[in-house]
Amino acid sequence: MSIRPWRDIDRRKSRQIMVGNTPVGGDAPIAVQSMTNTLTSDAEATIRQINDIAEAGADIVRVSCPDKESTDALSTIVKNSPVPIIADIHFHYKRALEAAEAGAACLRINPGNIGSEERVREVIQAAKDHGCSIRIGVNAGSLEKDLLEKYGEPCPEAMVESALDHARILQDKDFHEFKISVKASDIFLTVAAYHALAEAIDCPLHLGVTEAGGLRIGSVKSAIGMGSLLWAGIGDTIRVSLSADPVEEIKVGFDILKSLGLRHRGVNVISCPSCARQGFNVIETVEKLEQRLAHVTTPMSLSVIGCVVNGPGEARETDIGFTGGGAGKEHGMIYLDGDVDHRIDNDKILDHLVELVEKKAAEIKAREEQESVAAE
Repeated sequence: MSIRPWRDIDRRKSRQIMVGNTPVGGDAPIAVQSMTNTLTSDAEATIRQINDIAEAGADIVRVSCPDKESTDALSTIVKNSPVPIIADIHFHYKRALEAAEAGAACLRINPGNIGSEERVREVIQAAKDHGCSIRIGVNAGSLEKDLLEKYGEPCPEAMVESALDHARILQDKDFHEFKISVKASDIFLTVAAYHALAEAIDCPLHLGVTEAGGLRIGSVKSAIGMGSLLWAGIGDTIRVSLSADPVEEIKVGFDILKSLGLRHRGVNVISCPSCARQGFNVIETVEKLEQRLAHVTTPMSLSVIGCVVNGPGEARETDIGFTGGGAGKEHGMIYLDGDVDHRIDNDKILDHLVELVEKKAAEIKAREEQESVAAE
């Protein structure tokens, strides 16, 4: 469906960097990433999880490198990964040097615990030598001691000062392939810090509400925090931090972007909460639809509404729609591309809607392939 002018988001203009073969910033799509929770030293298990995360749609995957065993496994992981790998480095700067040599596409360093400026300079040189980008990752929970003494507590000013101080180190070494994050578990602190940072520097920004919590509350906090920033045009990559399967982080990340019209992947299901007017079991139907349509990556919209109060209006705005006839009615109406098309019995809607979505996805894919061939 078309995007209305009042829904347009004017994205902040940032310069573009490369994370492996994935462009970040500029006019590139907002990248979605997650992080493995396997032992990185177990290359087989880590590669298996990376494949699961990538299949869910991830553009980039981060792996933790806390020890030499992890960086020893990293070259195998990088070679077998379908997406660029970011090496997450804390405390031990030598792990960053080893990760760069192992083929990491990006090095994530925390200014508060990486060590002296000289060590940071060594990391920069390693990144230059091996074609890595860098993420300066500032966290409210691990700010430098001098900044905590200066400001008395973690605050937006302290986080932005930390980020800019370390950005200057990179820039002084003529290194510009970097992005920055300023994360906190507090939504207000996170949002304020990103707004201030967005005004102060033109590099890409990686968004996240860190330590957001479990699947439900973490998704809510991430949607509020990152959603408000994205709505303001701020953000070039995102990571939803959940105490859950990393695949869920990718799903929630795309749902946030889809809700804002910033990126589209898979079926966007629009459904009502159901009530006494429903002509079929809406909740059960939607739950099963989401499971059975999880494999569809083609962007499209599907409305599933229990009755005729809002159903026809929603159906006219979606690619495929089903509107229940109301309590006691045994059939409902199918809409295709906004137009009334045919009736169907309620007990057949699940299989029928799956069939319609898969058919439309195949048609869209075939059309795109034809257009691609014609363009060549």
